[in-house]
Amino acid sequence: MSMNRQGRPTDTGTGETASAPTFTGHRGLDHEESLIFERGRLDKTGVDLPEPKAVATRLGNVARQGEIGLPGLAEPEAVRHYVRLSRMNYAIDSGLYPLGSCTMKHNPRLNERMARLPGFGDIHPLQPQSTVAGAIALIELLGGYLMELTGMPAIAMSPKAGAHGELCGMLAIKAAHDAAGDSLRRIVLVPESAHGTNPATAAFMGYSVKTIPAKTNGTVAASDVKAALGPDVAAIMLTNPNTCGLFEPEIVEIARAVHDAGAYFYCDGANFNAIVGKVRPGDLGIDAMHINLHKTFSTPHGGGGPGAGPVVLSERLAKYAPLPFIHREDGKARLIETIGEAETLGADPFGRLTAFHGQMGMFVRALAYMLSHGSDGMRQASEDAVLSANYMRAGLRDVMTQPFGDQPCMHEVLFDDQFLKDTGVTTLDFAKAMIDEGYHPMTMYFPLVVHGAMLIEPTESESRESLDIFIDTLRDLTRAAKAGETERFTSAPRFTPRRRLDETKAAREPKLRWMPPPEKQAAE
Repeated sequence: MSMNRQGRPTDTGTGETASAPTFTGHRGLDHEESLIFERGRLDKTGVDLPEPKAVATRLGNVARQGEIGLPGLAEPEAVRHYVRLSRMNYAIDSGLYPLGSCTMKHNPRLNERMARLPGFGDIHPLQPQSTVAGAIALIELLGGYLMELTGMPAIAMSPKAGAHGELCGMLAIKAAHDAAGDSLRRIVLVPESAHGTNPATAAFMGYSVKTIPAKTNGTVAASDVKAALGPDVAAIMLTNPNTCGLFEPEIVEIARAVHDAGAYFYCDGANFNAIVGKVRPGDLGIDAMHINLHKTFSTPHGGGGPGAGPVVLSERLAKYAPLPFIHREDGKARLIETIGEAETLGADPFGRLTAFHGQMGMFVRALAYMLSHGSDGMRQASEDAVLSANYMRAGLRDVMTQPFGDQPCMHEVLFDDQFLKDTGVTTLDFAKAMIDEGYHPMTMYFPLVVHGAMLIEPTESESRESLDIFIDTLRDLTRAAKAGETERFTSAPRFTPRRRLDETKAAREPKLRWMPPPEKQAAE
């Protein structure tokens, strides 16, 4: 065993000290953390509260009949429990997050500070409009910038996320067809490389989905779209840049053909981070596009929390934008909340998509991002995102295989599993080994058009140094797989709180409720 300069033994991670069990179950500062139900006691609490005076209940037959059954811990124990759990999270603040098609970019703390200003953080959606003029002005300003960046004349700010935005855009398209007496259009064209929410949204609305195949270079051919068009086609739902990390070169011709056939062009805007300040979707002939504020304008991503997916609309669809929308009159902006109000302005909204006006905290964060970057900064972010992905492509193309040849990509680079052929290592094994190296895996097995797909998006947030370390790590994993070090992959992850799980069973048979173990019967 080697010695370091201080004379203490240096554990390389391969000797007995790396795997020796401990009495506590902890591994150094990584604690083995039980469920709070297993740690706490039902008869214990971390606070002292006086017994409440007897009061007459107003709950009637919905009043709780027994103990609530929540475990109690002393205050320091409760804090430690949740701090330890938080250390098990992987986040953009702890390491590079290479998920493709998800744009896990840095959330500047300035944005968080702005969202917590009392004037924005303390308002309530049921306040009278006269008391929230500043919030309405902020929504209007953000919507105006989004329309300018996309080259579109109208916007719906209320959708809560990408799929919700897809539903909004498609409902506007349906409303336009219904208003034209063209309700027999029941088919939506969707490329086979599309996000899964695209065909799901169309099917949810009762449309039939017709798949458009990808060309050998990963893009959609205008000729294939033209062949699928007809009087029964309502729209095409296409992502650009697409989920193979490529810009659709025939998109203008596709849009023209779709419009000539009387249909509409819906664009999935999940990958807008690659083209902000470089391309305006409205100039390409797009009629509706949702914008994931978390993927492009740095609002928090995922976790089941509040999101925002504004939808920009073309002139042909503008009048069908849902309630509420902002109208400026006599120098003042106000929210139009009713169909009657909207009709006096010449609008014909398809209805209301959600109860309120959108997610205020996300709007504040997105606007703070825009104002701090400026138009040139947002354009540079797009350029840097594309540069980072191509830097990664160049650093790995001699050891990992690309399904569509060695062609430049946009903001994400796509590899397949051909380089793992005959190694006994699968895409899943490779991803699990990445966890041992301290990285969240890239997007796996998507897009579905590529066997064993590995989709990597480094975003503009990463430095060259962090990209170099990540590239070197993947190169070493590739070397190990080809060298026959199969155990390194099939046994991974080894350094996580839990080892590899049966993910299929966990998804199909989730255990969502903790039950105390049965008491052991004493022997007679």
